[in-house]
Amino acid sequence: MGWYNNPMTDLIIIGGGLAGSEAAWQAAQTGLQVTLYEMRPINPTGAHLSGDLAELVCSNSLGSNLPDRASGVLKNELREMNSMLLECAEETALPAGAALAVDREAFAHKVTQKIENHPNIKIIRAEMKGIPQTPVIVASGPLTSESLSHSIAQLSGEEHLFFFDAIAPIVHAESINMDIAFRASRYDKGDQDEGDYINCPFTKDEYYAFVNALKTAERIELRSFEDAILAGVKAGQFFEGCLPVEIIAERGVDSLAFGPMRPVGLRDPRTGKRPYGVVQLRQDNLAGSLYNLVGFQTNLKFPEQKRVLGMIPGLENAEFERYGQMHRNTFIASPKLLRPTLQHAVRDDLFFAGQITGVEGYMGNIATGLLAGINAARLLKQKTLLTLPNESMLGALCHYITHADLKDFQPMKANFGILPPLTLEKKIGKRERGQMYAERAAQSLKKYLDENS
Repeated sequence: MGWYNNPMTDLIIIGGGLAGSEAAWQAAQTGLQVTLYEMRPINPTGAHLSGDLAELVCSNSLGSNLPDRASGVLKNELREMNSMLLECAEETALPAGAALAVDREAFAHKVTQKIENHPNIKIIRAEMKGIPQTPVIVASGPLTSESLSHSIAQLSGEEHLFFFDAIAPIVHAESINMDIAFRASRYDKGDQDEGDYINCPFTKDEYYAFVNALKTAERIELRSFEDAILAGVKAGQFFEGCLPVEIIAERGVDSLAFGPMRPVGLRDPRTGKRPYGVVQLRQDNLAGSLYNLVGFQTNLKFPEQKRVLGMIPGLENAEFERYGQMHRNTFIASPKLLRPTLQHAVRDDLFFAGQITGVEGYMGNIATGLLAGINAARLLKQKTLLTLPNESMLGALCHYITHADLKDFQPMKANFGILPPLTLEKKIGKRERGQMYAERAAQSLKKYLDENS
């Protein structure tokens, strides 16, 4: 463990995912010497496919780009604060209507190259099994190793919270039957005349047969791939924001039709009518050869996925590049353990960032990595740390994870519900309300940063 106290390192960062990569870049940009530890590919996680930094393991979408949506507000804040990963995402963007989706391989390659080529960053491909007694940012992500998880639990005196997350299948574009499926974006939004999504339309009978098949299909037993650290976790402890489709189907026969299979804003060109349900596919790589099933996380056994998903109109002969699967996600009891600066409650030089803190979504992970990297640098340079205003989206996220009621604490992504309410003299529409939140967030963040530069 002699590497923990390397005199050439000002700051250690554990984890080379979205948060860790952004944190490393932000700290290194201030002149600090940063050592970034990433255990992959030496120690694989079971969910990652490569050794690249910032690999996306679930969707390839980073959420809405619209300025009056919560995700768009957070992106604008990250642009204001010079996020490197957001810049890489925009440089590897794919057509996705109003959303920012990326070629996941190109995105990870670009981030990896930038980190590897930064003169102030050293990457060590090894597992960090404990928390060093030097300035450190823990950004080990939801798939934190058992050894490091144990070290964090020992330090905090709090048990970890767990939930099971799921990833969606990916199919080869050439295997999609475009005589049935059609290209369109909801309400005709998108940069291409034909739309950015491939849509697989269901009749009412097809939809109900599909839902019944989902509910009765065989599932992978969670305990078959979870390690001993999950000994006390009950099966079915899923994160509400990323439910498997078979779990949604169990909540009511029309739950999917009002969820990931909602057909609003779409018309089947074969009938001229709105389908009863729709499965949307989003481009997954720059070549356009791979598409993922939007919102279709699943834990069905692989042969069952091939059978049941083959019931989707247009996917009867689909070839799968990757089947859906479940994996363990870990996050800490942030309301008891962290401050809004992302510092540990009782140790000033220990920061946490990313999904392990209880933020959800790619942009939330990047954003907390950015703030942790900036604040770690400010600490080492003896500057006042940033506690962003609650009116900003990132400030509100940090306030939520550090002030939520622990008994109801679940991962949270950017949304207007965590912002302080607007003072309104009359009732206004959703879009106008979003614009007002966005304008207030931008103004409050800019003012704060100007005063604390």
